[in-house]
Amino acid sequence: MGSNDSGRQPQPGAAQRKVGGRNRTEEFLALRELSSIIVGNLDLHALLQQALEKLLGVFEAAEAGAVFVYQPGPGRLVPKCVLGYDTDAVCQMSLRNGESIVGRAFQTGQGALYANRQQVAEAMVDMAAENRAHYARAIFESKQPCHVVCVPMICGDTKIGVIVLENWRGHTRFSESDFQLAQALVGLLAVAADRASLALEAKRSGEAVENASRLQQDIMAALSHEMRTPLASIKGYASALLLDEVQWDADTERDYLGIILEESEKLSELVADLLDAVLMDTGRLKIEKEPTLLARLAENVVDEMASHGDKHRFMVSFPPGYPVVDADSGRIRRVLFILVDNAVKYSPKGGLVVVRGEAGEDEVIVSVADQGQGIAPEHLNRLFERFFRVKYVSGQHVVGSGLGLPIARNIVEGHGGRIWAESKLGEGTTVYFTLPRSGLSNSIGTVAD
Repeated sequence: MGSNDSGRQPQPGAAQRKVGGRNRTEEFLALRELSSIIVGNLDLHALLQQALEKLLGVFEAAEAGAVFVYQPGPGRLVPKCVLGYDTDAVCQMSLRNGESIVGRAFQTGQGALYANRQQVAEAMVDMAAENRAHYARAIFESKQPCHVVCVPMICGDTKIGVIVLENWRGHTRFSESDFQLAQALVGLLAVAADRASLALEAKRSGEAVENASRLQQDIMAALSHEMRTPLASIKGYASALLLDEVQWDADTERDYLGIILEESEKLSELVADLLDAVLMDTGRLKIEKEPTLLARLAENVVDEMASHGDKHRFMVSFPPGYPVVDADSGRIRRVLFILVDNAVKYSPKGGLVVVRGEAGEDEVIVSVADQGQGIAPEHLNRLFERFFRVKYVSGQHVVGSGLGLPIARNIVEGHGGRIWAESKLGEGTTVYFTLPRSGLSNSIGTVAD
């Protein structure tokens, strides 16, 4: 994969015994220098980079080298460090477990020395076409390598990755003693790489705990702030109704009780947001699917919202024969409630709120549109961030936790759907979400944040 024209020509003394073009003193120095790199307090990338540079310095035949690290998620070996190749081309490669020289070394846990072009060609015959194209660019369209040494990095039962060293020109070649020394050096490196990986995981775990703690503080701060207004209203009107010295008429009592009920419902929404946010963060927001009629859910939500006031008009529009979907009806009702509630909140002057359904070939689409003041383009892409709140130009405050749309996003994505918004200032906002038109499974899944 690339070339390195600066060959190293050792000049041993007469008393030094040569082994594969290298003397014992040089082997000892290589081990000592690599050990000094290993014991240093380096992060994983710096450790592998310096170790690769040292390996290319040790082996005269090595014109280029790369370190591939295994990523369990996609189940692929990807380049972590590269020397001597076209770096951009190599970094496009992604090898399956068992694919070509590198993948086979990782799969079997056995290193290999390929001593001629034919052996190299046979070992690379199963390389995927896309990776082969990247590799051709990586070696600057040169001929196939003459010699290759490939050694897996294994620490105990943990496979970390693979180191590959290549030679194209054939002026020098890897010997059996080179292969044995490479195995010894890579064995030392694997221990250090495993240690660095554990340190990185510990750091990430610490950061995750810190982020979770900060998020919890943010949630509590936001909710405590938002709860003050409805609590103050509930306390104020309830206290007024309990005054012995005042006799309230029936209409006033009814108005006060209506305000108390409305503010109590706001508190319930805030608490529901808090509970859902906690469930998302702990990976326990369950999705329990069942046959679901979206049109009926939408009508129920709209009926509930319409009972709260007469400033807004509502319309539910779903075509005849709208398909039944496999979804968690309670969770999707929550999504619809969040979207309709937002449409009402952010169109304070009233107007029409439309809940519309469309059926595509592979998915259904539901949208909620309002006639509010709309959202500026620079704010639209932040709409689904936690605690982000669209502010009125007038500065008017809208009660809410800032968690509703992020919760809706997680529920929709947990169903395998998508959610997005379109808006124009002065013309209102429309939020869309999709759900797959899949077969009914009654399956249970978990929403991850």
